Amino acid sequence: MFIPFQDGHSIELPSKFTFPFYYSPHSIALEAVRLLQLRLNTEDFHHDFGINSIQRKGAIGKMFGVLVVENQAGQLGYIAAFSGKLGNSNHHEGFVPPVYDLLDPTGFFRKEEIEVNDLTLELNRFEQNGFYLQLKSQVETYRKDFLLWIQEEKALLKAHKKNRQVKRDAANQDDLITYHLLLEELKEESIHQQIQFKQQHYAKKEVLNQLEESLQQLENQITALRDKRAAMSADIQRRIFQSYTFLNSTQETKSLLDIFKETPFKTPPAGAGECAAPKLLQYAFLKQLKPIALAEFWWGMSPDSEVKIHQEFYPACRGKCEPILSHMLKGIEMDVNPMSINPAEGKELPIIYEDDSLLVVNKPAEFLSVPGKTITDSVQTRIQHKYPLATGPLLVHRLDMSTSGIILIAKKKDIHESLQKQFLKRTVEKRYVALLQGYVKSTQGEIQLPLRVDLEDRPRQLVCYEYGKHALTKYEVLERTKGHTRVYFYPHTGRTHQLRVHAAHVSGLNAPIIGDDLYGQKSDRLYLHAEYLSFWHPITKERMEIRCPAPF
Repeated sequence: MFIPFQDGHSIELPSKFTFPFYYSPHSIALEAVRLLQLRLNTEDFHHDFGINSIQRKGAIGKMFGVLVVENQAGQLGYIAAFSGKLGNSNHHEGFVPPVYDLLDPTGFFRKEEIEVNDLTLELNRFEQNGFYLQLKSQVETYRKDFLLWIQEEKALLKAHKKNRQVKRDAANQDDLITYHLLLEELKEESIHQQIQFKQQHYAKKEVLNQLEESLQQLENQITALRDKRAAMSADIQRRIFQSYTFLNSTQETKSLLDIFKETPFKTPPAGAGECAAPKLLQYAFLKQLKPIALAEFWWGMSPDSEVKIHQEFYPACRGKCEPILSHMLKGIEMDVNPMSINPAEGKELPIIYEDDSLLVVNKPAEFLSVPGKTITDSVQTRIQHKYPLATGPLLVHRLDMSTSGIILIAKKKDIHESLQKQFLKRTVEKRYVALLQGYVKSTQGEIQLPLRVDLEDRPRQLVCYEYGKHALTKYEVLERTKGHTRVYFYPHTGRTHQLRVHAAHVSGLNAPIIGDDLYGQKSDRLYLHAEYLSFWHPITKERMEIRCPAPF
């Protein structure tokens, strides 16, 4: 699996290992990527990556990774891995094996999977059994008919009662003997009808009880099978998690269960341990290879829900990989986490409008709107420092850290509430300008792609028609130059990363914003700027129009 570099090279090696959650690949890692991609272009892995396909059905890309390593003889080379399975197999020549092979025919998973599948088949036979389905339908029909009969009989009893009252009222009370005879007759009629109703009700209820009891016996068997299958599946899953054990440079071993019990998740998410980075490090530590540099890239067509660009580099995912890699990289000196460096250091926060009630600032790119987990410097903290007597939440809305432009700020709580209502009622007009990587054919239009957070890789967003929130963006093309398109964006909703995903997604404009390090390619900045904001002033009632030209 260790592939030595054949030619001598003059590339200076990194002094520290790659920080896996935010990085630009080192040149030595790029050389390993180049060699691996030559293989991917020429070899058949029985997997449709969809690179040259216009049909999306059945085609999907795959995440690959390379780890530059040094062996015990001091020789430099690399190892390669893919995430999950490739061509429905865990093993391909030239790639490291999985940490635990679920597809091993001699392993417990394959054997017990057969038992679970047999239980599923048995359960399906029960659920599709003709007698069971007929009995279930019979019970439902009889129950409905029984309830309908009760309603009709009670209505009939009520009508009889009303009719008896009419007879009482119409009777001649001067003839006492005849009148009392009528009352007795009506009383007996009432008693007879009540008894008849109760007898019929009892008889019908008995029939229903017998049918329900017969059905319950069958459903108890089905429930027992379901419980047995669930218990077996849970036990298999626990043993799988226990079987995934990960080394680090000190040869300390931890299972997935041990790793994730120390996290808020408590239990590992599905697919944990199957990503390329853990596979690479596991093999390196098993074979006494020294990790030098890491790079992971996407190869092929993007999934329907995500934005993945062919051959683009991506960091390790947070949800699945961060707890695992935190253990595996223990004791290894890594590059500084860029997320821990204050990006606003040395940057000014220009005020472009101010009065007694509110102010508007021009937020620079790479500047937090509100304090983060590790960095407190932000628009909010600077405004709090500048206006210590201001009341209320201050910021009326936010911009992504990487987006520059207009932010509206209230100095008083009642002003904040008034402005917030305008945002909620969508009477505020917003316009962004962006420079896109690619050519947008249409001159204008709208994008409707529902969005939700990627629970396994926050803050990345997914397009999700089942659970996503409605997101609408209108756009207008301004110019097209040298493979770039300059556009206006008019967001009608304010979802996280809405403009970035709507620009980059294949069902959107299929043209990521230049400098988008999540959904496109890194550059000197994210070329997205909030340049126009219009709202009603809470005090003067005048329509305010704030403009702030883009710096690009």
